[in-house]
Amino acid sequence: MSHDDLEHAGFKDRTRVAEALETVREAVSGHDRTERVALGRADGRTLAERVVAPAPVPGYDRAAMDGYAVRAEDTFGATGRSPTVLRESEGAVAPGEAVRVHTGSDLPEGADAVVMIEETERVGDDVEVFDAVAEGENVGEVGEDVAEGAELYEPGHRIRPSDLGLLKSVGVDQVTVYEPPTVGVVPTGEELVQRDPGPGEVIETNGLTVSRMVDRWGGVASYRNVVDDDPNAIRAAIERDLAKDVVVTTGGSSVGERDYTPEVVDELGEVLVHGVALKPGHPVALGVVEDTPVIMLPGYPVACIINAVQFLRPVMKLAGNMPVPSHPTIEARLDRKISSEPGTRTFARVRLREADGERVAEPTRASGSGVLSSVALADGWVVVPEEREGYDAGETVAVENWEWSA
Repeated sequence: MSHDDLEHAGFKDRTRVAEALETVREAVSGHDRTERVALGRADGRTLAERVVAPAPVPGYDRAAMDGYAVRAEDTFGATGRSPTVLRESEGAVAPGEAVRVHTGSDLPEGADAVVMIEETERVGDDVEVFDAVAEGENVGEVGEDVAEGAELYEPGHRIRPSDLGLLKSVGVDQVTVYEPPTVGVVPTGEELVQRDPGPGEVIETNGLTVSRMVDRWGGVASYRNVVDDDPNAIRAAIERDLAKDVVVTTGGSSVGERDYTPEVVDELGEVLVHGVALKPGHPVALGVVEDTPVIMLPGYPVACIINAVQFLRPVMKLAGNMPVPSHPTIEARLDRKISSEPGTRTFARVRLREADGERVAEPTRASGSGVLSSVALADGWVVVPEEREGYDAGETVAVENWEWSA
């Protein structure tokens, strides 16, 4: 469809969010670039190979309590009124002997149990034992925590700080991870300037915001200079970044007089979706050029952010072989009605406060797609699904923390 035809047609049919996402996901394939990194650099990275424990944890039988290492059979019959008396010694434990141990220390040869220190009393060179122990009691055996050869993690696992501790404990000091996905961020619009706007000019914010979101999500963003509303300039900018895993443009995605980006992408490759049933931000377009996903975000700041979260985030993570976790939510009571158009997924920005011991969600007064403060000063958004006409005041809603970095 030509640019004039698109402008005339508008968005009579809008693709539902789930369908749009599934369509673009089918066009995304994960890259195969990997690297070996030290554990200190692995936090948040995605494993590319399975990790198997090369050594057991613990690697030796160890005392699980402060006390005395003994032969369990030597303590049988010991009670508070009739203690068993053992000789205190050092080194290996012989019959009738006890050796002082501390939590985590090596279990001496000959011992098979530990009596807790509070169940003993030292009398000269002897130790009185007031409680019998069974074989293996208060002892951490070899491999009790992790067995040698145990499968710890599969490819695709995102490494957490607790994982780093476990990996180090089994003797792993390097892991093979996928390289971060690369994203070319191309802001478009001849009215955009970086500072000191004059009449008719606007400070560029979308490219900066999106590039930092990409970095938070685990990608590597290349924040490009502003491209004018010119088909040739837009074409050159997209072609320059086709070596990236994903290309994302901001602005020029609708069907207006200067919205050339979807037309250019369709000439270079294919526009898969143009116009999605979400609010604010329906003029988003999703395409692919030479196997590279191209996400065309609207120019209004709020619409840009919402669509970046809904489409750029999962596409970028899939391209980088990364898991796509859901955003955390907080339940709150809605203090004012949220209206929504049936068949459209609505993202209502809210602020959270405490009132009478409960959490309350207050929709922001300014809610237009161009009001950046409605997002920047909010605590999250409430997603109204397509099948609802909104939420009434007093309903309990889930507030999504979309700025969560994972």
